[in-house]
Amino acid sequence: MTARRSTRATAAVARLNERCAGRHFLMVMTGDGLFVLRERTVEGVQESVAALPLDDFVKAVNALGPQVVPRVTKNDAAFAKQLVKKT
Repeated sequence: MTARRSTRATAAVARLNERCAGRHFLMVMTGDGLFVLRERTVEGVQESVAALPLDDFVKAVNALGPQVVPRVTKNDAAFAKQLVKKT
């Protein structure tokens, strides 16, 4: 169970590193199963997000850094338009 949990958290940190070019974030898992986000800087390693349970940690990491705008294709836009109820 721990491997699957840490994989989800690791994937969130990997996405954050992709969004934040030039910065390096790393994840630490505490002995009691909580996750901590740290950033490696010139001054050393600084804690960015305090120890949190998995779901809260992933939400916090996903909220950091620049957000990726979802790509909307013509087909997606046409489908969304059809979903709107006409009055």
